[in-house]
Amino acid sequence: MKLYQRQRHRVLQIVTKLIIPFVLLFALYVQFHGDYGPGGGFQAGVIFASAFILHGLIFGMQRTRKVITPTALRILMALGVLIYLGTGILSMLLGANLLDYSVLAHDAKHGQHWGIFAVELGVGVTVTAVMISLFYSFASRR
Repeated sequence: MKLYQRQRHRVLQIVTKLIIPFVLLFALYVQFHGDYGPGGGFQAGVIFASAFILHGLIFGMQRTRKVITPTALRILMALGVLIYLGTGILSMLLGANLLDYSVLAHDAKHGQHWGIFAVELGVGVTVTAVMISLFYSFASRR
């Protein structure tokens, strides 16, 4: 297998630098809008990860691994699961069933809102970290 020398595409690099902030902003929109419409943690996590995957494809894996390290990804995976689990445990400690969010605020409607937001945030963080980790695994030469 012949490996080609890495080429620098200035136009792609500049366009990528312009696009990545908008991709991240759209991911945050999907994350925060997931309570009221289509979207939520999984979709937002994949969109958020796609910005880092684009960065890796255009700027190279070495540079992307400096932006978000594999150690940080492992921490984010665990943090997302802990946010999800912590929401359920908190609702149980407050006297409700697992993932019954109605006890998380002064009334049931606000409790449901905050509970869904926390669970979707945990899912989003975990999916982002897992997708980037999968990209690192498939893109590495080892």
